Parts: sequence; C-alpha cells; structure tokens
Amino acid sequence: MTQYVAAIDQGTTSTRCMVFDHSGRVVAADQVEHRQIFPSAGWVEHDPEEVWENTRRVTAGALAKADLVTEDLVTVGITNQRETTVVWDRATGKPVHNAIVWQDTRTDALCRRLGELGGGQERYRPRTGLPLATYFSGPKIRWILDAVEGARERAEAGELAFGNMDSWVLWNMTGGPDGGVHVTDPTNASRTLLMDLETLSWDEEICADMGVPPAMLPEIRSSSEVYGKVRGRGPLSGLPISGILGDQQAATFGQACLSPGEAKNTYGTGNFVLLNTGTEKVMSENGLLTTVCYQLGDQAAVYALEGSIAVTGSLVQWLRDNLGLISSADEIERVARTVEDNGGAYFVPAFSGLFAPYWRADARGAIVGLTRFVNRGHLARAVLEATAFQTREVIDAMNADSGVPLKALKVDGGMVVNELLMQFQADILGVPVIRPVVNETTALGAAYAAGLAVGFWSGEEDIRANWAKDREWTPRMDEAHREEQYANWKKAVTKTFDWV
Repeated sequence: MTQYVAAIDQGTTSTRCMVFDHSGRVVAADQVEHRQIFPSAGWVEHDPEEVWENTRRVTAGALAKADLVTEDLVTVGITNQRETTVVWDRATGKPVHNAIVWQDTRTDALCRRLGELGGGQERYRPRTGLPLATYFSGPKIRWILDAVEGARERAEAGELAFGNMDSWVLWNMTGGPDGGVHVTDPTNASRTLLMDLETLSWDEEICADMGVPPAMLPEIRSSSEVYGKVRGRGPLSGLPISGILGDQQAATFGQACLSPGEAKNTYGTGNFVLLNTGTEKVMSENGLLTTVCYQLGDQAAVYALEGSIAVTGSLVQWLRDNLGLISSADEIERVARTVEDNGGAYFVPAFSGLFAPYWRADARGAIVGLTRFVNRGHLARAVLEATAFQTREVIDAMNADSGVPLKALKVDGGMVVNELLMQFQADILGVPVIRPVVNETTALGAAYAAGLAVGFWSGEEDIRANWAKDREWTPRMDEAHREEQYANWKKAVTKTFDWV
C-alpha cells in the first residue's frame, strides 16, 4: 500500500496542510488564510485560536482532496512562521493575548533599554547569534507579561505557557489542556533570543534580563524525533508527530542544502537566505544571524548563516490591498512588463524597519526617484526589484562572512513563479538562479524531518535524490549597468533612516 507523509505549514498569512509521497511530490494540499490584525502603526497580530481552527480545517481538507484516510499516512511534520509569539493558559488553552507577529516593532523601546545595560545591540550575540532586535520572541514575551494584568504572576506560577507557532500547534494537536506536549526544536528556540547556541538550552541569565520566567518555556527537543501522537477525532488522530522545523530552516532542508556552502532563498512574506555552515557556528560581522539549521535526532546540530528581509511578498500584498494598484498578486508581473525598467524609481519597503544587514528599527518605507514620467508599471517593477536588491545586500554580507562567493542560488516560495523577478534576481546577483520542481519546499522540509524520524526516508541521500531542477535563469545584465542600479538602490536605502 502506498503511504504518505503530511506536513502542516503554519505561515504568516495562511495555514496549509500538504501531503507528500516518497519521491517528495505533492499529492494533496489545502490552504486557508487568516486575518492580519494591525492595532496601531508597527503592530502586527494574529488570533491564535483562528490559526488553530484553520489548522484543523486544512488537515481535513487536504486528505479529502486526495481521498485519503488516516491509515494512508505514516507521520506528520510541523513547520511554522518563526518568532511569532503566543502565551496561553495551560488549564484552559486560551491565549492571554493575540499572537505578536515577527514583523511587529512594539518592543523597540524595550530592546533599547536592554542594550543600555551594556553591549547595545550586540549584547546577546555571542551566546545567541542574534542582535537585540524587535524581530525575536523574547522581548515579545516580556511585552505580553507586562501588558496583560496578572500575566507575570501566573507565568511565574507555571500557569502560562509560551511558544512560537510550532509549539502552539503541537500542544493543541496532542491534547491541549488534556496532556498536550509542550515542546519546540532548536531551529525555533534559536529565534527567541533566549537559547544558548552552544548548549541548545535556555540561557537563565538572558531569561532573567528579559523578564521571562523559565517555567513558561517549552522543552527543546531535536528537529526529527517522535514528540507525541495526534489526539482527538480529527483525520490525523493517532498519527505520530515527528518533525519540527522553523519555516526557513525547513525550506533549506527541503532544498537539500545539506552540506556546508549550500544556500537557498525563500521568497514569501519576507525573504530569507540561509547558508549551511555545517557543525561550525560562524558569527557574522556583516549584519547576518547565526542560527540552528537543523538537528536530526541525537546527531550534532547543523548551523547556518541567515539574512532575514522583513518585507518582500507582503509588499505585493500591500500594493494590492492598501493601494489597489493591482487586483491580484499574480497581476504584478503583467503590469511590470508594460515598461522596460523602473523609470528611475526605487521602493525601499522598510515597513517594519530594516532587517539584515542593517537592523535599523528607526527606518520606514520610502519611494524615491519619482518624476512625472513614472507610471503604474514603473512602480510595479520597483516593487519586484526591491526584493532582488534586498537579496543582493544579504548575499554580499554572506559572501563577506563565509569568505566563499556564492556560485548559484536555489530559490523557492510563492514569488518564484514570477519569471520577471527571477531574471532580475539573476541579473543583479550576477549568478544563476535555480528553481526546483517542488518550489513549496518549506512543507517538504518538515515532511522530510518527520519521515526520517520514523524511517519513511532512510537518510539524507533520499532527500538529495528527490531534488530536481525545474528552471534556471542566467545573468543577462552587463556589470556596469548592474552596479549602477545597485548603487542607486543603496542610496535609496539611506533615505529611510532616522524616521522614528
């Protein structure tokens, strides 16, 4: 009997369930968007209960679409938007506040105060690999405990639990208030600002600094092992849950970037470039993050350098929803093709400040270089080019940190169907850009981690064998034009500083 692996992909804008066969091909998928809640400028929230309800919907939907039953599956993996922070009551399962999303900037003042204790933005980097920034979970936990009446006392008494979305989904799937498993993996824990990269354990001194009671933190387990079984009467009931990877690490795993020096870029709500550095931690001197790439069972952790870009695909969404310049996300390529270039316009989407390599929470978005000549097509093109320019900045930093220039870039995620963007990305990088047959590699990576734990796949060789190229774009732009365009972009970025 043919059997399959399911993966739950809990992302920033939607939740999906995807079912994969042994060759890594998609058998079925279902997807539901959830609300984006903006209480004030710079604040972004999700309703965790809505996300959990959507998770249940898409698991049932995916199986129904392929006419599968529980017995057709062997295991389930989870991948998730990282850093998005949920605090909930262990007894009732009710969140004490909406989830605070990774893009949210409300903790800026708190981060500055912590930096003033000594070390500034670099205060925790030697232990965590991360700058002190609003991006990460730790300051968000502190904000919730300070803002919700009685929350700190309840957290210290062990009544409240914290998790990124992986822990929230896992806890609910394994019983919730009735014995739910409270676990995370090192890829998610390494995004909290609270985990020691060397020991893969919570750092008590940083927790004390941050005002986060250790009693509310999940247990850190490997990325590929059986954590528990699905409980309840849903379509996955009784199946083991045996893989957890943060979304960008999952995409790296799904792209078969399993050796040092291999890199991928995921084009989603934001963009995330990860370079596998093996079992060696490379501490960045150029604004990148040092993070856990994955840990399989009792093997040594594999690390990565990461360049995180806050706004890429969500800029297209903003153009559609806030300005109404396009009616659907896929329309942007057609509009951008009505012009030959950007008309001199550059769009720096610093809606949540700037992430790598700048880490400037004081930055805000700007469109520069406007003249009467610029039209809708030029703006559409500038929106797409912003993604490629930001990726170039991160790749430049990665090349400087690693000392090994990138030879080609593997790409995945929703935006890689945009061929205009992919060609411009190759042009502005000066290296080939390669898209795999399965471009939604985030869910695939979680499926691999889960399947490896139960023997569905025998090892990394199976993952490499499954990877296949769909399309490759090679650079066409001459070097002088490339560097002129990039210099203009860099100048545009400086116009976004010091707004807050």
